[in-house]
Amino acid sequence: MKNVFLFLAITISSVACNYGKNDAAKEDKNYEKIKETLEETEKKNPTKFIKVEGDKRKNLIGQTVVRGTITNNAKVVTFKDVDVKCCFYSKTGIVLEEDHETIYENIAPGASAKFKSKYFTPKGTDSVSFKVVEARF
Repeated sequence: MKNVFLFLAITISSVACNYGKNDAAKEDKNYEKIKETLEETEKKNPTKFIKVEGDKRKNLIGQTVVRGTITNNAKVVTFKDVDVKCCFYSKTGIVLEEDHETIYENIAPGASAKFKSKYFTPKGTDSVSFKVVEARF
């Protein structure tokens, strides 16, 4: 009788240990699968995960100095070579000029990169807006 109880105790404990290992392995596989799916989504839509903001000012020789910050809100993918479109507007909201600026930096998930450019913008430029056009990974 003792042997039967000992046998049952060993069998139950080994089954319980294997059950926990299988669950952990399944959780690891699911995590990796979700991570891969997230990475694919971020790579397909870089403009959804990169945010750009900035402002402008005039310098002493009449150039418009544009300063901005690019932030990578992705969770997995590191982006690089971010193409930013700068639109310069009049007081009435008419687009006077559009320029593209490529920021040649690696921007890790959650990180930011600053940029600065100088332009000779048309007379009457009142404001500037930024838009991420594309980025590589």
